[in-house]
Amino acid sequence: MEKFIKWCVSILPKPLQEIYYKYEEKWLYLVFGGLTTVVSIVTKLMMFKLIPGEPKWESTAGVVFSWICAVTFAFFTNKKYVFKNETKTSKEFWKVFVSFYSARLATLGMEEAIFLIFCDWLGMSKTLITFLSQVLIFIANYVLSKLFVFKNKGDNASETAHE
Repeated sequence: MEKFIKWCVSILPKPLQEIYYKYEEKWLYLVFGGLTTVVSIVTKLMMFKLIPGEPKWESTAGVVFSWICAVTFAFFTNKKYVFKNETKTSKEFWKVFVSFYSARLATLGMEEAIFLIFCDWLGMSKTLITFLSQVLIFIANYVLSKLFVFKNKGDNASETAHE
């Protein structure tokens, strides 16, 4: 994947390459965050279609299932590609893993509240709220990952990665 990313950047004109490398972490977060959002939306909508009828817990089941799928995908892609976090011991790995999932629990709570209020109480479209809530979740997840999970790890990675 890293070779593919480098190849894609290498075919860009020099000024665009410079912009990419200047903001590499944010570009990669947009790409992998976008893919994580797709995982979340697809798995959530799949659950909404698979669960027959309209039970009140349908929103919760869909959100939780999609959360597990999306957070697992996001953890590995964010760790390796976005924040370039290397853990040398299993203790380090599990510390980052638990921190990542804990931060994502906060945004799961936020998403649950959004679905409870807008879908279950106000009767708005689950599909519409799925897409709108992802914008807030996307931003909150980056901030939590940057400030609490991966902290300053990888801040210099984009400066040295292309040299």
